[in-house]
Amino acid sequence: MPKRAGHGARLMAEATSAPELVLVLGGARSGKSRFAEGETVRHPGPWTYVATAQLGYGGQPDPEMEARVALHRGRRGAGWETVEAPFDLAAALGALPPDRPVLVDCLTLWLTNHLLADHDLDAEAAALEAALVARLGPTICVANEVGFGIVPDNALARRFRDAAGLLNQRLAARARKVVLVVAGLPLTVKDVTP
Repeated sequence: MPKRAGHGARLMAEATSAPELVLVLGGARSGKSRFAEGETVRHPGPWTYVATAQLGYGGQPDPEMEARVALHRGRRGAGWETVEAPFDLAAALGALPPDRPVLVDCLTLWLTNHLLADHDLDAEAAALEAALVARLGPTICVANEVGFGIVPDNALARRFRDAAGLLNQRLAARARKVVLVVAGLPLTVKDVTP
């Protein structure tokens, strides 16, 4: 147990000296994306929206996902650049101007893409973490908090739930600010902004 406490203290110290990383968590339709967009535009533009969604899996169209993407696009006005990064999020972040405000929406879909492709989730999370630490400008990341429900009845769903929870913990430890959005209301869980 002392090893974990030391690790947590080290990450807390890193969070206070790392670039501005904000982690926005919430359930489906909680208002987390809208809140994250507002957090992003508090900074001078232009802004980059890094989209991790895929509009279909296995070559099949997904009209419901297309509608969700259209809703998000419609909410954003001028001044936004969109970058699609369903897999190589670390490279996408590394290719952007390092001081530009960036919104990543969402880490849970990105994790799903890797899980379904049977990629090494720890290696992908480590690469993402390194890319986030290397950024100079504000980065706002959106993720679902999926552990509030029942225990899934199958191994894949349990693996996903566990991986999402661990990724959220890993990034929350590094983040300067963590916000949980519930029913459209932001609850600040952590704020070590200088």
